[in-house]
Amino acid sequence: MNLFIKAFRNIKRFPGWIYIPPVLLLKFARTFLLRTEIQDPHDYMHTIFGAVTVTWHNRLLFFPVMFPARLRKRTMAIVSPSRDGQYIVDLISVMKIRSLRGSSNKRGAKVQLEAIHAVRDGFYVSFTPDGPRGPKYHMSKGPIHLAAYCEVPLIPISVNYSNYWQIRSWDNFQIPKPFSKVTLVLGERIDIPKELTAEEFEKYRDLAEKSLMAITEDPIPAPPPRPKKKKKA
Repeated sequence: MNLFIKAFRNIKRFPGWIYIPPVLLLKFARTFLLRTEIQDPHDYMHTIFGAVTVTWHNRLLFFPVMFPARLRKRTMAIVSPSRDGQYIVDLISVMKIRSLRGSSNKRGAKVQLEAIHAVRDGFYVSFTPDGPRGPKYHMSKGPIHLAAYCEVPLIPISVNYSNYWQIRSWDNFQIPKPFSKVTLVLGERIDIPKELTAEEFEKYRDLAEKSLMAITEDPIPAPPPRPKKKKKA
């Protein structure tokens, strides 16, 4: 079993057809196994072209399929340049979502430049600001920098499940249970000035974090973390 897992982890990239069944399964579940609702009180889906969006990492499973195809085609997701990030890139490409590969540690400057061009071309650049490793529900600086520099709105987006399973991972990744309700919520836009002092920047980072938390629902308490195994002497 360990050899199988090791061999699997050594695969850097799978053929594209492997991702088609899970995408079809997500679309089937959205249509037949779940109740869905979109809350967009300000009609941003039809009135804003070119923006920065932020969504917590543990809400990503149904995040892409909740949007209409026309918006998915206008979305660029910021994805880690790691091997796991490659799996995500290949999966969301089946749903016509493009990706920009980078993080604060790798390709940071290059991905920021690519994101600037994408926003100015009218794309929605999507961040998971607490990913890929946490801490959970902490807003990173990247989305704030991009929205301020490009002078475009930052839009908090959440996906809430009325009933779900949680994985005992750093983010308590959520999987909705059959026949539960999935709600896509677009919060109020945040307009960030281009010229900011360090203190003002932190104020807007904190505002973005609180705004995203305000539309985030966690009806099920997170499970306690697993105890760390003691190393043998």
